[in-house]
Amino acid sequence: MPPSNDTEEDFDRSPAGAETETDSDGEPYPEIVLPNEGESLTVSRFSEVWGYVVAGSENALRPGLPISDAAYFGAGIDMYGSLTGAPDRGKLGNFAGRVHLVVADNSKPLTHFILIPGSEQRRALIGDILRASKGFDGLQINFENIPPRDGENFLSFLRELRAGLEPGQIFSVALYARTRRIAADVYDYARIAPLVDRVLVMGYDEHWSGSSPGPIASMGWSGRVAVHSLEVIGVEKLVMGIPFYGRAWASQNHSRAYVYSGIERIARENDVAEIGRENGIPTFRYDATITVTVYFEDAYSLSTRMEMYASMGVANVGFWRLGQETPAVWSFLGLAE
Repeated sequence: MPPSNDTEEDFDRSPAGAETETDSDGEPYPEIVLPNEGESLTVSRFSEVWGYVVAGSENALRPGLPISDAAYFGAGIDMYGSLTGAPDRGKLGNFAGRVHLVVADNSKPLTHFILIPGSEQRRALIGDILRASKGFDGLQINFENIPPRDGENFLSFLRELRAGLEPGQIFSVALYARTRRIAADVYDYARIAPLVDRVLVMGYDEHWSGSSPGPIASMGWSGRVAVHSLEVIGVEKLVMGIPFYGRAWASQNHSRAYVYSGIERIARENDVAEIGRENGIPTFRYDATITVTVYFEDAYSLSTRMEMYASMGVANVGFWRLGQETPAVWSFLGLAE
């Protein structure tokens, strides 16, 4: 998933186990008291628990999991602006909860193209999406690369979809995490929330593949995202997204193209003594030490994050994605009665 625009500086944990550092704007992070290692973890309960299910991995939605809503991921948009890859609702036929069709697009040029008001492609796409969503309990739009000048077009696109849905269908949108309002933001919570029934805030990728190493979602950053989301979106519509995945960062990446002088430098710095040839092409090998840093989520971090959200008044959570989690997490999660 693409990264949020917001980042957080690292901070030290106080002896009491509370993180109360401030960010670059001088705003305090919510105080978070971390349980001691080995201490019994809390079971957190939420009104709604959403889990993303990717087409082809339907078996990740196992019977008995405390999931109220399955977000069925797989529908996309082809180069011509037409809907493609809509999953078969029947493949989740044994799931007793609600199933939402997720339509995703990550291409900035394509997103601009399909959002042009009044265009034939936009009208056709909206019709395709509405037809594909029949038989589902809801529809979710996940456009993660909307061009800056297309904010108004995105809002009108959402309005048209909302008007065409069947009565009772839940309309939701997945949005990047924000810790504050950003000027001219195409993902402005305040403007989007009134148009939908749920907003899933993607509370992850504080650090991403192209950033420096760090948590997918540190506790302090997650708390600030939740505070802002609750204030702007409101408890009834908010679904706080939680990551199940981890990331690894290597200290060096040698897979790149080099000019000739760069190749000479590499050979010199690594004491390459022999250069061979393969069918006339020069080649050499050398060994390098690479440090890999890994951040991931386990039962401790997930339980702590869920309990933090619950204590803040978050009623609904969602997970990206089922099948990536430690099985132990399900012992600390339940649906509110």
